[in-house]
Amino acid sequence: MSVRADGGEEWVRRFHPAPGQPLRLVCLPHAGGAASFFFPFSAALASRADVLAIQYPGRQDRRHERLRTTVGELAEETHQALLPWADRPLVLFGHSMGAVIAFEVARMFQRAGAPPLGLIVSGRRPPDVQRTERVHLLGDDGLLDEIRKLSGTDPGVLDDEEVLRMVVPAIRADYRAVENYRYRPDRAGAALDCPLSVLTGEADPRVSVPQARDWAAFSSGPFAFRSFPGGHFYLTPQRDHVVRAILEDLTSFAGTLTP
Repeated sequence: MSVRADGGEEWVRRFHPAPGQPLRLVCLPHAGGAASFFFPFSAALASRADVLAIQYPGRQDRRHERLRTTVGELAEETHQALLPWADRPLVLFGHSMGAVIAFEVARMFQRAGAPPLGLIVSGRRPPDVQRTERVHLLGDDGLLDEIRKLSGTDPGVLDDEEVLRMVVPAIRADYRAVENYRYRPDRAGAALDCPLSVLTGEADPRVSVPQARDWAAFSSGPFAFRSFPGGHFYLTPQRDHVVRAILEDLTSFAGTLTP
């Protein structure tokens, strides 16, 4: 069951509240994805962190809200939504488009003098690697073919015309946002100072293993890298292994806290 943040906040979901944990893990979903994607991860990680999941506008219970079509909008509003939850250290974890948003949110926290405890990115090439992509300009059939290729959506959903009418606009808006994203450095050297962990699928058609390793240049803090069997959505069949990797990261990040 989805639990909203205090005060009716629409952006944050807290499926398994763990207020006694010393840190919070914030999960940001992929293009077309919803907070519920992280429900099983939340259940598995609640013994180590108070897990939050971000619900972007335009999907599920937010489907009637205005869609956001830039990474900047999504990152800024996510950052604002997380401020009330920053009373304890935050670790950001984003997959695919969520990795880009998590990276930009981490930069916002750092600019404000309160960098996250750590950043975990998954299934995404580094921010400065540009590729000409126009999936968001395809017709509905072409857009859905792309989703099928990545195996990121339940086939039953793609076969349900009524559900499709609800999800296609959000998928298109997300693709528009991430395909038009351009990294803009705002200081010399690495963009972040916090620990950075990178997870990727060994057969991901969107990012090669060497590309994923190049994230190392984006933080001056400790760097960790892990690859897993599978494609772009490796983290679903490899969930147990991914959970273990995240637990290792959380333990490592927590070790940097000042006693």
